[in-house]
Amino acid sequence: MSTSLLYHGFGLRGYEHVRTYYEGGRIIFKIRKRGDELRCPCCGSPDVVRRGHVERFFRCLPIGLKPVWFLLAVQRVWCMACGVVRQVRLGFAEYRRSYTKGYERYALELLRHMTIQDVARHLGVSWDVIKDIEKRNLRKHFTHPKLRKLKRIAIDEISVGKGHRYLTIVLDLGSGAVVFVGDGKGSEALAPFWTRLKRSRAKIKAVAIDMSPAYISAVMENLPEATIVFDHFHVIKLFNEKLSDFRRALYHQATTAMGKAVLKGTLWLLLKNPENLDETRNEHQRLQEALQLNEPLSIAYYLKEDLRQLWGQPNKRTARAFLKDWVARARASGIKMLTKFANTMMAHASGILAYYNYPISTAPLEGTNNKIKVMKRQAYGFRDMEFFKLKIMAIHQSKYALVG
Repeated sequence: MSTSLLYHGFGLRGYEHVRTYYEGGRIIFKIRKRGDELRCPCCGSPDVVRRGHVERFFRCLPIGLKPVWFLLAVQRVWCMACGVVRQVRLGFAEYRRSYTKGYERYALELLRHMTIQDVARHLGVSWDVIKDIEKRNLRKHFTHPKLRKLKRIAIDEISVGKGHRYLTIVLDLGSGAVVFVGDGKGSEALAPFWTRLKRSRAKIKAVAIDMSPAYISAVMENLPEATIVFDHFHVIKLFNEKLSDFRRALYHQATTAMGKAVLKGTLWLLLKNPENLDETRNEHQRLQEALQLNEPLSIAYYLKEDLRQLWGQPNKRTARAFLKDWVARARASGIKMLTKFANTMMAHASGILAYYNYPISTAPLEGTNNKIKVMKRQAYGFRDMEFFKLKIMAIHQSKYALVG
Protein backbone atom coordinates (compact mmCIF):
# COMPACT_ATOMS: atom_id res chain seq x y z
CA MET A 1 0.00 0.00 0.00
CA SER A 2 1.43 3.39 -0.97
CA THR A 3 1.39 6.47 1.25
CA SER A 4 -0.53 8.37 -1.43
CA LEU A 5 -3.44 5.94 -0.97
CA LEU A 6 -3.77 7.17 2.62
CA TYR A 7 -4.66 10.56 1.21
CA HIS A 8 -6.69 9.59 -1.87
CA GLY A 9 -8.49 6.63 -0.28
CA PHE A 10 -8.86 7.65 3.37
CA GLY A 11 -8.30 11.40 3.37
CA LEU A 12 -5.17 11.32 5.58
CA ARG A 13 -2.70 14.13 5.02
CA GLY A 14 0.75 14.33 6.58
CA TYR A 15 0.99 10.59 7.40
CA GLU A 16 3.12 7.77 6.03
CA HIS A 17 2.30 4.09 5.60
CA VAL A 18 4.61 1.80 7.57
CA ARG A 19 3.22 -1.71 7.10
CA THR A 20 -0.01 -3.75 6.87
CA TYR A 21 -1.25 -6.47 9.22
CA TYR A 22 -4.00 -9.06 8.76
CA GLU A 23 -5.30 -10.20 12.13
CA GLY A 24 -8.60 -11.77 13.21
CA GLY A 25 -10.37 -10.89 9.96
CA ARG A 26 -9.23 -7.25 10.26
CA ILE A 27 -6.97 -5.18 8.06
CA ILE A 28 -4.61 -3.03 10.11
CA PHE A 29 -2.56 -0.25 8.52
CA LYS A 30 0.28 0.96 10.68
CA ILE A 31 0.92 4.64 9.97
CA ARG A 32 3.07 7.43 11.38
CA LYS A 33 3.02 11.19 11.26
CA ARG A 34 5.80 12.79 9.25
CA GLY A 35 8.34 14.58 11.39
CA ASP A 36 8.01 17.85 9.48
CA GLU A 37 4.26 17.85 10.24
CA LEU A 38 4.64 17.88 14.05
CA ARG A 39 3.15 21.03 15.55
CA CYS A 40 2.31 22.27 19.02
CA PRO A 41 -1.43 21.74 19.53
CA CYS A 42 -1.66 24.96 21.57
CA CYS A 43 0.26 27.60 19.61
CA GLY A 44 0.96 25.75 16.36
CA SER A 45 4.73 26.24 16.58
CA PRO A 46 6.93 23.72 14.68
CA ASP A 47 9.67 24.09 17.33
CA VAL A 48 8.82 20.97 19.30
CA VAL A 49 10.74 18.12 20.92
CA ARG A 50 9.38 14.56 21.08
CA ARG A 51 8.40 13.36 24.55
CA GLY A 52 7.18 9.81 24.06
CA HIS A 53 4.09 8.34 22.41
CA VAL A 54 1.15 5.99 22.93
CA GLU A 55 -0.19 3.55 20.35
CA ARG A 56 -3.87 3.83 19.46
CA PHE A 57 -6.22 2.06 17.07
CA PHE A 58 -8.69 4.03 14.93
CA ARG A 59 -11.53 2.40 13.02
CA CYS A 60 -11.75 3.69 9.44
CA LEU A 61 -13.72 2.99 6.27
CA PRO A 62 -14.12 -0.73 5.57
CA ILE A 63 -12.73 -2.40 2.47
CA GLY A 64 -15.54 -4.60 1.16
CA LEU A 65 -16.76 -6.60 4.15
CA LYS A 66 -13.43 -6.35 5.98
CA PRO A 67 -13.11 -3.91 8.89
CA VAL A 68 -10.09 -1.63 8.59
CA TRP A 69 -8.08 -0.05 11.43
CA PHE A 70 -5.25 2.46 11.61
CA LEU A 71 -2.51 1.82 14.17
CA LEU A 72 -0.81 5.08 15.08
CA ALA A 73 1.80 6.00 17.68
CA VAL A 74 0.29 9.28 18.85
CA GLN A 75 3.21 11.56 19.57
CA ARG A 76 3.57 13.74 22.65
CA VAL A 77 5.71 16.87 22.22
CA TRP A 78 7.25 19.64 24.29
CA CYS A 79 6.82 23.07 22.72
CA MET A 80 9.87 25.32 23.05
CA ALA A 81 7.70 28.35 22.21
CA CYS A 82 4.97 28.08 24.86
CA GLY A 83 6.52 25.44 27.14
CA VAL A 84 3.60 22.99 27.26
CA VAL A 85 3.72 19.21 26.85
CA ARG A 86 0.77 17.88 24.86
CA GLN A 87 -0.22 15.20 22.37
CA VAL A 88 -0.26 16.44 18.80
CA ARG A 89 -3.57 16.92 17.03
CA LEU A 90 -4.53 14.09 14.74
CA GLY A 91 -6.60 15.90 12.13
CA PHE A 92 -8.29 12.76 10.84
CA ALA A 93 -10.15 11.94 14.10
CA GLU A 94 -12.04 13.90 16.75
CA TYR A 95 -10.65 14.21 20.26
CA ARG A 96 -11.15 11.02 22.31
CA ARG A 97 -12.83 9.16 19.42
CA SER A 98 -11.76 5.71 18.29
CA TYR A 99 -12.87 6.20 14.68
CA THR A 100 -11.91 8.55 11.88
CA LYS A 101 -13.93 11.45 10.52
CA GLY A 102 -14.31 9.56 7.25
CA TYR A 103 -15.82 6.62 9.13
CA GLU A 104 -18.22 9.01 10.85
CA ARG A 105 -19.33 10.54 7.53
CA TYR A 106 -19.86 7.05 6.11
CA ALA A 107 -22.05 6.07 9.06
CA LEU A 108 -24.11 9.27 8.71
CA GLU A 109 -24.67 8.57 5.01
CA LEU A 110 -25.88 5.06 5.83
CA LEU A 111 -28.22 6.47 8.48
CA ARG A 112 -30.08 8.32 5.73
CA HIS A 113 -31.28 4.95 4.41
CA MET A 114 -31.03 2.52 7.32
CA THR A 115 -31.90 2.20 10.99
CA ILE A 116 -29.30 2.69 13.69
CA GLN A 117 -29.39 -1.03 14.41
CA ASP A 118 -28.87 -1.92 10.74
CA VAL A 119 -25.91 0.44 10.41
CA ALA A 120 -24.38 -0.95 13.61
CA ARG A 121 -24.69 -4.51 12.32
CA HIS A 122 -23.29 -3.59 8.92
CA LEU A 123 -20.24 -1.88 10.42
CA GLY A 124 -19.78 -4.42 13.20
CA VAL A 125 -20.04 -1.99 16.10
CA SER A 126 -22.44 -1.50 18.99
CA TRP A 127 -25.73 0.38 18.66
CA ASP A 128 -24.47 3.06 21.04
CA VAL A 129 -21.54 3.97 18.81
CA ILE A 130 -23.77 4.75 15.82
CA LYS A 131 -26.33 6.50 17.99
CA ASP A 132 -23.57 8.68 19.46
CA ILE A 133 -22.38 9.59 15.94
CA GLU A 134 -25.86 10.64 14.88
CA LYS A 135 -26.56 12.48 18.13
CA ARG A 136 -23.40 14.56 17.89
CA ASN A 137 -24.17 15.40 14.27
CA LEU A 138 -27.73 16.45 15.16
CA ARG A 139 -26.47 18.47 18.11
CA LYS A 140 -24.03 20.28 15.83
CA HIS A 141 -26.65 21.29 13.26
CA PHE A 142 -29.90 21.66 15.23
CA THR A 143 -29.15 22.67 18.82
CA HIS A 144 -29.31 26.38 17.96
CA PRO A 145 -31.54 26.92 14.90
CA LYS A 146 -31.51 30.38 13.39
CA LEU A 147 -34.62 32.37 14.30
CA ARG A 148 -33.75 35.70 12.70
CA LYS A 149 -35.90 35.18 9.59
CA LEU A 150 -38.98 33.82 11.33
CA LYS A 151 -42.18 35.52 10.15
CA ARG A 152 -45.05 33.09 10.67
CA ILE A 153 -45.06 30.29 13.21
CA ALA A 154 -47.45 27.64 14.54
CA ILE A 155 -47.54 26.37 18.13
CA ASP A 156 -49.08 23.14 19.39
CA GLU A 157 -48.33 20.28 21.78
CA ILE A 158 -47.93 16.56 21.20
CA SER A 159 -48.37 13.65 23.57
CA VAL A 160 -45.18 11.58 23.81
CA GLY A 161 -46.04 9.00 26.44
CA LYS A 162 -48.32 7.79 29.18
CA GLY A 163 -48.98 9.87 32.25
CA HIS A 164 -49.79 13.09 30.37
CA ARG A 165 -46.28 13.61 29.04
CA TYR A 166 -46.20 16.34 26.42
CA LEU A 167 -43.79 18.28 24.25
CA THR A 168 -44.57 21.73 22.87
CA ILE A 169 -43.59 22.20 19.22
CA VAL A 170 -42.96 25.49 17.39
CA LEU A 171 -42.94 25.25 13.60
CA ASP A 172 -41.66 27.75 11.04
CA LEU A 173 -44.53 27.92 8.55
CA GLY A 174 -42.21 29.33 5.93
CA SER A 175 -39.67 26.51 5.79
CA GLY A 176 -41.61 23.75 7.55
CA ALA A 177 -38.77 23.28 10.06
CA VAL A 178 -39.26 22.69 13.76
CA VAL A 179 -37.47 25.55 15.52
CA PHE A 180 -38.21 24.68 19.14
CA VAL A 181 -39.16 21.67 21.25
CA GLY A 182 -40.14 22.39 24.85
CA ASP A 183 -40.87 20.11 27.78
CA GLY A 184 -44.51 19.92 28.87
CA LYS A 185 -47.26 22.13 27.55
CA GLY A 186 -48.60 25.59 28.24
CA SER A 187 -46.83 28.91 28.72
CA GLU A 188 -44.01 27.46 30.89
CA ALA A 189 -42.86 25.17 28.09
CA LEU A 190 -42.40 28.17 25.77
CA ALA A 191 -40.30 30.28 28.17
CA PRO A 192 -36.89 29.28 26.66
CA PHE A 193 -38.22 29.94 23.17
CA TRP A 194 -39.27 33.51 23.98
CA THR A 195 -35.80 34.21 25.42
CA ARG A 196 -34.04 32.98 22.28
CA LEU A 197 -36.54 34.74 20.04
CA LYS A 198 -35.86 38.10 21.69
CA ARG A 199 -32.13 37.64 21.30
CA SER A 200 -32.56 36.88 17.59
CA ARG A 201 -34.60 40.07 17.08
CA ALA A 202 -36.96 38.24 14.78
CA LYS A 203 -40.13 40.06 13.75
CA ILE A 204 -42.99 37.60 13.99
CA LYS A 205 -46.03 38.75 12.01
CA ALA A 206 -48.53 35.97 12.72
CA VAL A 207 -48.90 33.00 15.09
CA ALA A 208 -51.26 30.08 14.46
CA ILE A 209 -52.53 28.46 17.67
CA ASP A 210 -55.62 26.82 19.07
CA MET A 211 -57.91 28.70 21.47
CA SER A 212 -55.94 27.65 24.54
CA PRO A 213 -55.91 30.48 27.11
CA ALA A 214 -52.31 29.61 28.04
CA TYR A 215 -51.09 30.04 24.46
CA ILE A 216 -53.13 33.19 23.94
CA SER A 217 -51.72 34.91 27.03
CA ALA A 218 -48.16 33.75 26.26
CA VAL A 219 -48.26 35.08 22.69
CA MET A 220 -49.89 38.38 23.70
CA GLU A 221 -47.27 38.91 26.41
CA ASN A 222 -44.20 38.02 24.37
CA LEU A 223 -45.30 38.99 20.85
CA PRO A 224 -47.66 41.95 21.36
CA GLU A 225 -47.33 43.08 17.73
CA ALA A 226 -47.98 39.66 16.19
CA THR A 227 -51.40 38.70 14.85
CA ILE A 228 -52.98 35.68 16.53
CA VAL A 229 -54.73 33.34 14.09
CA PHE A 230 -56.94 30.67 15.62
CA ASP A 231 -56.60 27.44 13.73
CA HIS A 232 -59.89 26.64 11.98
CA PHE A 233 -59.35 22.89 12.31
CA HIS A 234 -59.25 23.27 16.08
CA VAL A 235 -62.42 25.38 16.00
CA ILE A 236 -64.30 22.63 14.14
CA LYS A 237 -62.75 20.02 16.42
CA LEU A 238 -63.99 21.92 19.47
CA PHE A 239 -67.50 22.11 18.02
CA ASN A 240 -67.40 18.37 17.27
CA GLU A 241 -66.51 17.68 20.88
CA LYS A 242 -69.45 19.80 22.05
CA LEU A 243 -71.73 18.06 19.53
CA SER A 244 -70.59 14.66 20.81
CA ASP A 245 -71.40 15.63 24.40
CA PHE A 246 -74.75 17.04 23.27
CA ARG A 247 -75.70 13.79 21.49
CA ARG A 248 -74.74 11.81 24.58
CA ALA A 249 -76.91 14.05 26.78
CA LEU A 250 -79.86 13.67 24.38
CA TYR A 251 -79.44 9.89 24.47
CA HIS A 252 -79.65 9.82 28.26
CA GLN A 253 -82.63 12.18 28.20
CA ALA A 254 -84.56 10.06 25.70
CA THR A 255 -87.62 8.48 27.35
CA THR A 256 -88.54 5.92 24.69
CA ALA A 257 -86.70 2.92 23.33
CA MET A 258 -87.18 4.24 19.80
CA GLY A 259 -85.57 7.55 20.71
CA LYS A 260 -82.53 5.81 22.17
CA ALA A 261 -82.29 3.45 19.21
CA VAL A 262 -82.25 6.36 16.75
CA LEU A 263 -79.46 8.18 18.62
CA LYS A 264 -77.37 5.09 19.29
CA GLY A 265 -74.49 4.68 16.86
CA THR A 266 -74.89 8.12 15.22
CA LEU A 267 -71.81 9.76 16.76
CA TRP A 268 -69.46 9.18 13.84
CA LEU A 269 -72.19 10.03 11.36
CA LEU A 270 -72.57 13.44 13.01
CA LEU A 271 -68.85 14.12 13.06
CA LYS A 272 -68.20 13.03 9.47
CA ASN A 273 -68.28 15.53 6.66
CA PRO A 274 -71.30 14.89 4.37
CA GLU A 275 -69.06 14.11 1.40
CA ASN A 276 -67.34 11.36 3.41
CA LEU A 277 -70.52 9.42 4.26
CA ASP A 278 -70.41 5.84 2.95
CA GLU A 279 -73.46 5.15 0.76
CA THR A 280 -72.76 1.40 0.71
CA ARG A 281 -73.48 1.35 4.45
CA ASN A 282 -76.53 3.62 4.15
CA GLU A 283 -74.80 6.17 6.40
CA HIS A 284 -76.51 9.13 4.73
CA GLN A 285 -79.98 7.56 5.20
CA ARG A 286 -79.28 6.67 8.84
CA LEU A 287 -78.11 10.21 9.55
CA GLN A 288 -81.21 11.75 7.95
CA GLU A 289 -83.48 9.49 9.99
CA ALA A 290 -81.77 10.52 13.22
CA LEU A 291 -81.99 14.21 12.34
CA GLN A 292 -85.68 14.02 11.40
CA LEU A 293 -86.61 12.39 14.71
CA ASN A 294 -84.58 14.76 16.88
CA GLU A 295 -84.95 18.46 16.15
CA PRO A 296 -82.26 19.82 18.59
CA LEU A 297 -79.73 17.39 17.15
CA SER A 298 -80.72 18.41 13.63
CA ILE A 299 -80.22 22.11 14.40
CA ALA A 300 -76.79 21.49 15.95
CA TYR A 301 -75.69 19.33 13.02
CA TYR A 302 -76.67 21.80 10.31
CA LEU A 303 -75.08 24.66 12.20
CA LYS A 304 -71.89 22.61 12.30
CA GLU A 305 -71.98 22.21 8.53
CA ASP A 306 -72.65 25.93 8.09
CA LEU A 307 -69.72 26.80 10.35
CA ARG A 308 -67.31 25.09 7.95
CA GLN A 309 -68.22 27.71 5.34
CA LEU A 310 -66.85 30.52 7.52
CA TRP A 311 -63.33 30.02 6.13
CA GLY A 312 -64.46 29.87 2.50
CA GLN A 313 -65.78 33.42 2.18
CA PRO A 314 -64.42 35.77 -0.52
CA ASN A 315 -63.12 38.38 1.94
CA LYS A 316 -62.92 39.32 5.61
CA ARG A 317 -65.96 41.64 5.56
CA THR A 318 -68.19 38.89 4.19
CA ALA A 319 -66.74 36.44 6.71
CA ARG A 320 -67.51 38.82 9.59
CA ALA A 321 -71.12 39.17 8.42
CA PHE A 322 -71.38 35.38 8.05
CA LEU A 323 -70.02 34.85 11.59
CA LYS A 324 -72.51 37.32 13.08
CA ASP A 325 -75.38 35.61 11.27
CA TRP A 326 -74.20 32.17 12.45
CA VAL A 327 -73.93 33.36 16.05
CA ALA A 328 -77.42 34.90 15.87
CA ARG A 329 -78.91 31.64 14.60
CA ALA A 330 -77.08 29.61 17.26
CA ARG A 331 -78.38 31.88 20.03
CA ALA A 332 -81.91 31.89 18.59
CA SER A 333 -82.00 28.08 18.71
CA GLY A 334 -82.43 28.18 22.48
CA ILE A 335 -80.04 25.22 22.85
CA LYS A 336 -77.66 25.82 25.74
CA MET A 337 -74.71 24.13 24.07
CA LEU A 338 -75.06 26.24 20.92
CA THR A 339 -75.48 29.44 22.91
CA LYS A 340 -72.28 28.80 24.85
CA PHE A 341 -70.35 27.98 21.71
CA ALA A 342 -71.69 31.10 19.97
CA ASN A 343 -70.41 33.19 22.88
CA THR A 344 -67.02 31.49 22.55
CA MET A 345 -66.91 32.31 18.85
CA MET A 346 -67.68 35.97 19.45
CA ALA A 347 -65.08 36.19 22.22
CA HIS A 348 -62.44 34.89 19.79
CA ALA A 349 -63.82 36.53 16.64
CA SER A 350 -60.75 38.69 15.97
CA GLY A 351 -58.42 35.67 15.97
CA ILE A 352 -60.82 33.60 13.88
CA LEU A 353 -61.25 36.32 11.26
CA ALA A 354 -57.49 37.03 11.27
CA TYR A 355 -57.29 34.04 8.93
CA TYR A 356 -58.24 36.43 6.12
CA ASN A 357 -55.21 38.61 6.90
CA TYR A 358 -52.85 35.65 7.30
CA PRO A 359 -54.27 32.43 5.81
CA ILE A 360 -52.26 30.12 8.06
CA SER A 361 -53.14 27.23 10.33
CA THR A 362 -51.51 24.55 12.43
CA ALA A 363 -52.19 21.94 9.71
CA PRO A 364 -48.48 21.70 8.73
CA LEU A 365 -47.66 21.21 12.41
CA GLU A 366 -50.30 18.48 12.70
CA GLY A 367 -48.60 16.73 9.78
CA THR A 368 -45.24 17.06 11.56
CA ASN A 369 -46.79 15.66 14.73
CA ASN A 370 -47.94 12.61 12.77
CA LYS A 371 -44.39 12.11 11.49
CA ILE A 372 -43.10 12.35 15.06
CA LYS A 373 -45.55 9.69 16.22
CA VAL A 374 -44.54 7.37 13.36
CA MET A 375 -40.85 7.92 14.14
CA LYS A 376 -41.44 7.20 17.82
CA ARG A 377 -43.48 4.07 17.09
CA GLN A 378 -40.96 2.66 14.61
CA ALA A 379 -38.12 3.27 17.06
CA TYR A 380 -40.14 1.59 19.87
CA GLY A 381 -39.73 4.74 21.92
CA PHE A 382 -36.75 6.90 22.87
CA ARG A 383 -34.94 6.54 26.18
CA ASP A 384 -32.73 9.56 25.50
CA MET A 385 -35.03 12.60 25.53
CA GLU A 386 -32.34 14.93 24.18
CA PHE A 387 -31.81 12.60 21.22
CA PHE A 388 -35.58 12.44 20.65
CA LYS A 389 -35.82 16.24 20.59
CA LEU A 390 -32.92 16.50 18.15
CA LYS A 391 -34.58 13.95 15.86
CA ILE A 392 -37.73 16.09 15.94
CA MET A 393 -35.73 19.19 15.03
CA ALA A 394 -34.32 17.37 12.00
CA ILE A 395 -37.51 15.63 10.91
CA HIS A 396 -38.24 18.12 8.11
CA GLN A 397 -35.07 16.97 6.34
CA SER A 398 -36.15 13.33 6.25
CA LYS A 399 -36.30 12.33 2.58
CA TYR A 400 -36.73 8.63 3.21
CA ALA A 401 -39.06 6.27 5.06
CA LEU A 402 -38.99 7.24 8.72
CA VAL A 403 -36.81 4.84 10.68
CA GLY A 404 -35.73 4.92 14.31
